[in-house]
Amino acid sequence: MRMFISPFAAALSLMLTVPLTFIASSSSALAQDQKSAASQDAVKQIPLTAAQIDSFLLALKPVSAITSKFSEADSENPSPKLIAQLDAVVKPFKFASYEEYQNVADNIDLVMAGIDPQTKKYVGADVIIKQEIAEITADKSMSAKDKKDQLDELNAALKAVTPVTIPGNIDLIVKYYDKLGAAMPQDSQ
Repeated sequence: MRMFISPFAAALSLMLTVPLTFIASSSSALAQDQKSAASQDAVKQIPLTAAQIDSFLLALKPVSAITSKFSEADSENPSPKLIAQLDAVVKPFKFASYEEYQNVADNIDLVMAGIDPQTKKYVGADVIIKQEIAEITADKSMSAKDKKDQLDELNAALKAVTPVTIPGNIDLIVKYYDKLGAAMPQDSQ
């Protein structure tokens, strides 16, 4: 079972960190998010529906309230009690289980990672990462070590990009882009 570090949160963090000043000021957080996203299991791509997105948005806050309290050990090896608690939280939002909720989140993440925040158009995660690589490479205010660390992480993330195989998901997520971005807790932006 995929763990509780939501790739959706990592993607939104990545998407919202495009401005160069934020990238420079949060280098270690960005690197961690991308390392976590790159190390996730392959996403089981499913066709998303508007109802699933609406349910995901409604469930995001109560799920985040629980998962934000988890330690890394809880996230990597959840107890049956934690899984049952998460299953119970998502059921009122029309998810059969937390695993189904997480699969929807993963599919949202996959598309969100490829949306250009300025144009709000899907360009692909590889293009977004290449833009960030160019910005970091051009940044004269970063230390050489920070620059190298971030470039190493971005290059690893670039190699791990999974293409979206369900084009309908792109149109749907672009339609919900602003709602999804606004739903994320302020501390992850």
